[in-house]
Amino acid sequence: MQIIEMLRKAIGKNPNGTNQMRLFPYQSRQLWFGLLGVLAVGIKWVGAYNPQWVETYYSRGIFQAIRIVVDYSVALLPFASLYIIVPFVLFLWGRQARKWIRRKRSMRQRVTDGLIAFHGVLGGTLTLFLFLWGYNYDRVPLEVQLGIEPLPFEESELLEELEEETAAIMDLRHKVPGLSDTIEFNRSHLPADLEKHLRNNIVSWLDQHGFPTLGRVRGRFMYPAGSFLRFSTAGLYFPFSGEGHIDPGLHPIQWPYVMTHELAHGYGFGDEGTCNFLAYVASIEDEHPAVVYAGHLNYWRTLAIQYRGYNPEAYIAFRDNLPEGIQRDLDGINEAMLKYPDLVPHLQYQMYDAYLKTQGISEGMLNYNRVIMLVKAWRKVSKG
Repeated sequence: MQIIEMLRKAIGKNPNGTNQMRLFPYQSRQLWFGLLGVLAVGIKWVGAYNPQWVETYYSRGIFQAIRIVVDYSVALLPFASLYIIVPFVLFLWGRQARKWIRRKRSMRQRVTDGLIAFHGVLGGTLTLFLFLWGYNYDRVPLEVQLGIEPLPFEESELLEELEEETAAIMDLRHKVPGLSDTIEFNRSHLPADLEKHLRNNIVSWLDQHGFPTLGRVRGRFMYPAGSFLRFSTAGLYFPFSGEGHIDPGLHPIQWPYVMTHELAHGYGFGDEGTCNFLAYVASIEDEHPAVVYAGHLNYWRTLAIQYRGYNPEAYIAFRDNLPEGIQRDLDGINEAMLKYPDLVPHLQYQMYDAYLKTQGISEGMLNYNRVIMLVKAWRKVSKG
């Protein structure tokens, strides 16, 4: 009833029809933005129960048009538009706060203004987020569209998968020109135009499997190095600019996998495990040996982390028996990560875990590891 009363004030009428003082124009806008947010969330709620509607009308329809508009406008900038958007938003917030402080009103009226403003900002942000990308969380799952069935791993199956990937990376590392047991993988081993190269990879894979790929999603490096890593994040897809970003502080051998993961978000996939899967399958089908090796090694690390959780002592012995060159690359990854320690340990994990759960991903951060089940199911179907 309070919201209805506020709306009546906004149009300048009391219930009895007499005139009264209007709300300030910004208050009226904020109320409408708030209600728009409620509507957007309501649409998401309906979409969660009707994934085929989301897939047909949004992911393969509206979102494809959004991709074209974004990719041939702001994405043409020679730098990440995040550098413009964030300062601009902070400037607007600062200006609004300054007006709020200077406005000659009682404390009660100031508090009301603040609540209305928060209501509007939250509603407007939610609406933009969902419309520009967020509804993709409720599309038909990738495994359903591919006809595969991801199943949980037993410890013995995990070890078998780890051993298989170990054999792969041992073989693949020798195929990368310029690498040896005494030389660590570095950026010179990667393709010159990495972003374009990786985008072609994932577009090719998605096209082959019937997924639309309109537009040209950008994969940007976000400087200064450590901007994401200090918050336990390797990369970020920013729906408000339609661009993917990765931290250049990562070891170069992580760049192909992480960037392809963010590009996968850009092509309409919200699920983290799905994007890890797409990063893996797009990388291993590449013709460039360094990208193939990097894709397998990053997937290997996911398997290794899971196996270490089951049997720490066995994992240590397993890792110590790896060839010197692979150990050198793994040590290089760890050293790169240690250069940028968390500013607020565990906070990012807890916040993003909560965020994923609000988007309908019940396992939260554990969703990243779903790639293992997806890869196993995919291989089973591929082998016939």
